[in-house]
Amino acid sequence: MSARSVNRSLKGWPAWIVLVLAVVGLLAFGATRDTGPRTPDERIESIAKRLACPVCNGESVYESRNPASNQIRAAIKQAVADGDQTDDEIIAEIAVAYQGEELLVPTASGVEALAWALPATAFAIAVVGLTVAFRRWRAASAALGRATDDDYELVASAMAQRSDDDLDRGE
Repeated sequence: MSARSVNRSLKGWPAWIVLVLAVVGLLAFGATRDTGPRTPDERIESIAKRLACPVCNGESVYESRNPASNQIRAAIKQAVADGDQTDDEIIAEIAVAYQGEELLVPTASGVEALAWALPATAFAIAVVGLTVAFRRWRAASAALGRATDDDYELVASAMAQRSDDDLDRGE
C-alpha cells in the first residue's frame, strides 16, 4: 500500500466518523463531569446565576437588586443551609413557585438538553458539509485544468459579441 493511498484512507469517512465520535464524547464528558465539593456560598452564587429575575428583563437573580430577586436569593440561601436538596431540586422548587419562568439555563436532561446539543450538532454538521463541498469543488476545478490562451480569446470574443448585441438593441 502506497503512502498516498494510506493518506487518502485516513482522510475518508472513517476518519470523520471517529472525529465526530470524539467530539461528542468530549462534549458529554464536559457536560456531566462533577467539579467536586463546593462551599455553600459557591452553591448559592451558582444557583442565583441560573435563575432569572421575575421583574427585571434579562437579569439573573445574582445580578439583580430588585426586592423579588432578594427574596429568591434568601430562599436559595435557606435551602442551601438546610442541606437536604440538590441545586437542581432548589431550582425546580423556585421555578414551580414562579410558574417556571425563572430558568435562565435549561436543565441538562430530557428534552431541554436538546437546547444545548442541537446547535452544536448543527454547527459540526455544517462545518463537515462545507468542508466536503469545498474539497469537491476544488477537485472539480482541478479536473478542468488551467485556462489556455484559446479559452481567454473565446471569452473575450463572447463578451465583445454581447456588447455589440447590447448596442444594437439600444441598451
